[in-house]
Amino acid sequence: MTRLRPHIRALTVLALPLIGSHLAQQAISITDTVMLGWYSVEALAAVTLGATLYFVAFVLGSGSALAVMPMVARAAAEGNEAQVRRVTRMGLWLAALTGVAIYPLFWFAEPILLALGQTEEVAAGARVYLRIAGAAMAFSLILMVLKSFLSALERTGPVLSATLAGAGLNALLNWLLIFGNMGAPELGIAGAAVASLGTNLLICLVLGVYAARARALRVYALFARLWRLDWPGFAAVFTLGWPIGLTQLAEVGLFSAASLMMGWLGTVELAAHGVALQIASVTFMVHLGLSSAATVRAGRAFGRQDFDGLRDGALAALILSGAMVGLTVALFLGVPELLIGLFLDPAEPERGAIIAIGVALLAVGALFQLADAAQVIAIGLLRGLQDTRMPMVFAAVSYWAVGLPASYFLGFVAGLDGPGIWLGLVVGLVAAAALMLPRFWARLARLARMRRAARAGGIAPAGDGRASSGHA
Repeated sequence: MTRLRPHIRALTVLALPLIGSHLAQQAISITDTVMLGWYSVEALAAVTLGATLYFVAFVLGSGSALAVMPMVARAAAEGNEAQVRRVTRMGLWLAALTGVAIYPLFWFAEPILLALGQTEEVAAGARVYLRIAGAAMAFSLILMVLKSFLSALERTGPVLSATLAGAGLNALLNWLLIFGNMGAPELGIAGAAVASLGTNLLICLVLGVYAARARALRVYALFARLWRLDWPGFAAVFTLGWPIGLTQLAEVGLFSAASLMMGWLGTVELAAHGVALQIASVTFMVHLGLSSAATVRAGRAFGRQDFDGLRDGALAALILSGAMVGLTVALFLGVPELLIGLFLDPAEPERGAIIAIGVALLAVGALFQLADAAQVIAIGLLRGLQDTRMPMVFAAVSYWAVGLPASYFLGFVAGLDGPGIWLGLVVGLVAAAALMLPRFWARLARLARMRRAARAGGIAPAGDGRASSGHA
């Protein structure tokens, strides 16, 4: 345990600002939901639908932005400043191009949503939201690249500060533009969209200026000759990134399908699911921040060819995540009524029924905490080794071939209703963890053997070529 303490300390210092930024980002979503709920139920329904479509597109498009993190971490550990610059610039290129390519989906969202069976009122409201907020997609993805760049260089404090400032700005703009306070125009749904656009633009500008002007980062000259396209660098980031996007989409798709199935059970069940999932999402942000920190630490150890440090860093990440699991399980099983009640109006007629169903869902949620934590930490460690294709396959199999059928079977065939649907999520997450964690340990053992063989032969190892190219 003594040898792990430095890794636990370093990982904690790196992860805390990332966890804080993820929670601040979650706070933006919660603020949007609460304020639109105060404005009108119709506006809330329309923006919920529009935001879901936006998020799915963002998750798919953010793969290349997330690929920048392990690539920069490794290049920085190798002292390769030119590679840090190349990778980040091409990540910015891909982010801008992806944001532009996705926008037509948002512009023509209304007929798409009508074809999917949504009401005319909700589809029209979602169109209003997406035509404005959709313009923020390029900024959102560029922002992800900048966060990856700064996190990989262990400059996470500015990421947290900028995200907190963005959360405050978003709340203020929502208050002004949704309701028309202090003489501002009352824009309703359009006001929420303008707030989202302005928030993303502000955070993007703040981090961009910091990345360009911070004294310690000037050596990378990040934006010099930004217009020059580097095809090999572009291809490398894209090759590593597209499986990350599909991996995320597989997991998001499973939880979206679970929401759809809960809707089949009824409005009260769907409301309880939404509240319980919001609570579980907050705790997941901790594991996600630890996963990002694990990616950086693993990428740096990989760049130094320090496989003992890589092993100890992985154990430290799992220990910290496991400690959070213990706390979460205690909360979910100990005070579920209190947690769920925080999201409900005391005067809500269905409050009792929603709490009763939510308590059962959180009990199942306590079960999947360990598997969820293990799989997201494993994904972070594998990304640090620049291994993304097999995790994509594992995610598709675990979530869609195992988890989704299990949710349907347990919820409807076995008659367990909502808790059965959530038990299916447990099955999918356990399958993912059972595939991804052994994958990491096997890759680590193989890399260590290659290192020892290279030393015995008097050869300076350059790392696993397949790992650096993103191939499994």
